[in-house]
Amino acid sequence: MLSPMLKYAYYPGCVAQGACRELYLSTQALTHALGIELIELKKASCCGSGTFKEDSQLLEDTVNARNIALAEELNLPLLTHCSTCQGVIGHVDERLKESQSTNPAYLNQVNGLLAKEGCSPYQGSTEVKHLLYALVTDYGLEKISQRVTRKLSGIKCAAFYGCYLLRAQTSMPYDDPFQPEAMENVFRAVGATPIYYRGRTQCCGWPLSSYATTESFKMAGMHIQEALVAGADCIVTPCPLCHLNLDSRQPEVEKVIEKRLGLPVLHLPQLIALALGVSPKELGLERHIVSTKPLLEKLGF
Repeated sequence: MLSPMLKYAYYPGCVAQGACRELYLSTQALTHALGIELIELKKASCCGSGTFKEDSQLLEDTVNARNIALAEELNLPLLTHCSTCQGVIGHVDERLKESQSTNPAYLNQVNGLLAKEGCSPYQGSTEVKHLLYALVTDYGLEKISQRVTRKLSGIKCAAFYGCYLLRAQTSMPYDDPFQPEAMENVFRAVGATPIYYRGRTQCCGWPLSSYATTESFKMAGMHIQEALVAGADCIVTPCPLCHLNLDSRQPEVEKVIEKRLGLPVLHLPQLIALALGVSPKELGLERHIVSTKPLLEKLGF
């Protein structure tokens, strides 16, 4: 008997539709290859990436209550492929669900603001789930392994989780927030070898980059160097903001630390889709600042 097709309300986020367009492309390619249906939330707004609450917690909660309500209208889980979006929207969902019993007046205030703009109310009837955990817990690693047509044997992958994915929410039901294994288990499922290094669960430095650029680049450089020393052929991240600091800014990072790095940084869906036989061009691998050609040559492209 065939299992029912997985379906999600897809929240792509801002960065994947702009600076990291390849993440948007590779997510579409991966989910299509796996038979996962995405209903894109075209009316969704930016989650704020943690900045809205600096002005007002009510602002962050109301904006993201609306994003969640859009998924609730479809009676689907909200799926994101951004660690930062997962952390922000997931934390709002967690807080508002708690408010249903501990502070209903606050939830009424949030829904009152939504009603003024003609938006559906937040009901707390769905969940917010990152693509990584949808693949691991909903789709299943064994099924992913069965779909592999090009095993990534001989490739050593260093995960970079991003701090928002692991520790922004009070509870992390899918993984250990300090010793996670989900990414490494995905690597194994597609035939790659996971590399462990200190920085894989730490901050990439992106949140500092607007006001402490040198310190941000030093953090990124430290993580990339640690991955290189551990023998990584690439870093793989489930967060486009981490990707920006580790890939797009890697030439600037090199100038700050005065050392050549040249380590490719892949988005998680790019790596998995490669193993499923999707072409590098379809995954936007030529869009990266750090060339992915050495990695692709090692894979036989």
